[in-house]
Amino acid sequence: MNKWDARFMEMAQLVSGWSSCYRAGRAIGCVIVKDKRIMTTGYNGAPAGIRTCRDRKECLRDKLGIPSGTRAEVCYATHAEQNAIIQAAKLGVSIDGATLYCTHQPCSVCAKMIINAGIRRVIYRDGYPDDFSLALFEEAGVTLERYLPEEA
Repeated sequence: MNKWDARFMEMAQLVSGWSSCYRAGRAIGCVIVKDKRIMTTGYNGAPAGIRTCRDRKECLRDKLGIPSGTRAEVCYATHAEQNAIIQAAKLGVSIDGATLYCTHQPCSVCAKMIINAGIRRVIYRDGYPDDFSLALFEEAGVTLERYLPEEA
């Protein structure tokens, strides 16, 4: 890890503060970087025009008793990584060969999107209970590194 990794992880943490997730500890931020330049950002939250969990004052996943790391499709929010990739597509920004910084390890759905977007390196801080995503990254040759602040 280097000082640039530390800077971009700080930015991902800042972006996580924009999350509309109602679940404690699940504010997630993401920054996609290419050539030391921020291409896009993303945070977990409801799609445009959809009421957020904060607006609803409840987490659908908690209400239905869905454990973390399972059934990601049953949630009002779009993941931070997905939002950052979608923003790049919407704005016509190439993220091929980029590095993705995220406050949490990507899930397997996000891993597939990251791989297909051509992102070559993923740096994350907090773990996530999805071993399949780790296997996907390894098989695709995407570098996955856990960020430990004391190393920066």
